[in-house]
Amino acid sequence: MSHVVIIMAAGEGVRMRSEVPKVLHPVAGRPILSWIVNAAAATGPERIMVVVGAGARRVRSILPPGVETCHQPQRRGTGQAALVGMEALGELADHTPVVVLPGDVPLITSEAISRALEMHVSEGAAATMLTAEVEDPTGYGRVLRDSQGWVEGVVEHVDATVEQREVREINTSLYVFAAGPLRAALGRIGAGNRQGEYYLPDVIGLMVGDAMPVTAMPMPVHNALGVNDQAQLAEVAGWMRRRILRRHMLAGVWMEDPDRTYVDADVELSPGVRLHAGVHLEGKVVVGEGAIVGPDTYVRNSSIGPGSRVWYAVVRESRIGADVQVGPYASLRPGTRIDGGGKAGSFVEIKNSRLREGAKAPHLSYVGDADVGERANIGAGTITANYDGYRKHRTVIGPGAQIGSNTVLVAPVEVGEEGWTGAGSTITRPVPSGALAVERSSQKSLPGYAARRAARYREENETSDLG
Repeated sequence: MSHVVIIMAAGEGVRMRSEVPKVLHPVAGRPILSWIVNAAAATGPERIMVVVGAGARRVRSILPPGVETCHQPQRRGTGQAALVGMEALGELADHTPVVVLPGDVPLITSEAISRALEMHVSEGAAATMLTAEVEDPTGYGRVLRDSQGWVEGVVEHVDATVEQREVREINTSLYVFAAGPLRAALGRIGAGNRQGEYYLPDVIGLMVGDAMPVTAMPMPVHNALGVNDQAQLAEVAGWMRRRILRRHMLAGVWMEDPDRTYVDADVELSPGVRLHAGVHLEGKVVVGEGAIVGPDTYVRNSSIGPGSRVWYAVVRESRIGADVQVGPYASLRPGTRIDGGGKAGSFVEIKNSRLREGAKAPHLSYVGDADVGERANIGAGTITANYDGYRKHRTVIGPGAQIGSNTVLVAPVEVGEEGWTGAGSTITRPVPSGALAVERSSQKSLPGYAARRAARYREENETSDLG
């Protein structure tokens, strides 16, 4: 049976104490809302309607094509949000299943939604709700049952009595309703509570009062965790991280310490990858088979080829080929590409540059806006002076070139194939292929300098003592 989905994402999230709308806070590299939309979409609904309010434009901007939105101008509770969503969906057959989800429960899975739909249809229910038991139910709506265990209502935390607050079974805010009974009940709920809001859980009480069948299906408690403040966001992110890491480990990825490993949802890890402690893989990262990353390495929106080693390094928007060495203490800034067999060693910074196959910058260098040819070697202390105060300029280093230690290459400049520069040179003009360019003052030695300097020092001290 085809179904529709309403996702309530209009809340301001005041307790987050953030200018970012609550549903846009990231969990494992994706906005909270994206996790819920993806889970809903995986169940194959006919339509998905997201109810937006606070930060509506920003919320709409992260939604995939085909997901519809409607606006809730006044945020007066989840009941009003569901009503706005139903009105936007228009005419629905009375028996059409309507999945209603909160916009702040990113651990909800498509499997849980599908099981709820199956139970709802098989039981012929007016409503099906998912519940969970928690140690600390503060802030959650409590599920009330009769002596036979049937659901007889849900009470919000702020409206619960002292006795009701002892109940640990909570409403996860995930429901499946039959469209007809839902539409009728939404028109009857009131706002006569302490908050002056329309609560969607009140629909359950109305349906129970009308002797309509209401079923409930338990789910793992961590899948029901919502986000209302930064502490809960961190807890949810931890659960999501463990879920992601477990999937990768079962696929053949070795992790030294999963508790100190952070991998976003869109990261691709091949079997045989080894992640040491302190690794952060953020955004769209691809790591090839047999690569070793870490310890203490940050990689964002980059690729690392098979067999490469990246450790104690920062890599951003870069491409690392096969069998490349990066680090320790290297920084690859956006636009960097290191081809197979290359190296960016200790205290090397590379920006918007390409090191072609076998090219190496082993230590203590800055390579910016440069094209470094195959097998070229960049000596320690080399700098590409790429900025003239107004514009950036490029440096070209030919295949097999040997750049001497402490060379300054003042761009725009080119060193030809197999070209050499002498240590300590400042290169401002092209170096022909196969040539050696040396630019330094002639060395001068002063015989007897040490003795003369010592004598002058003694004389100065004696004069000072007499004074």
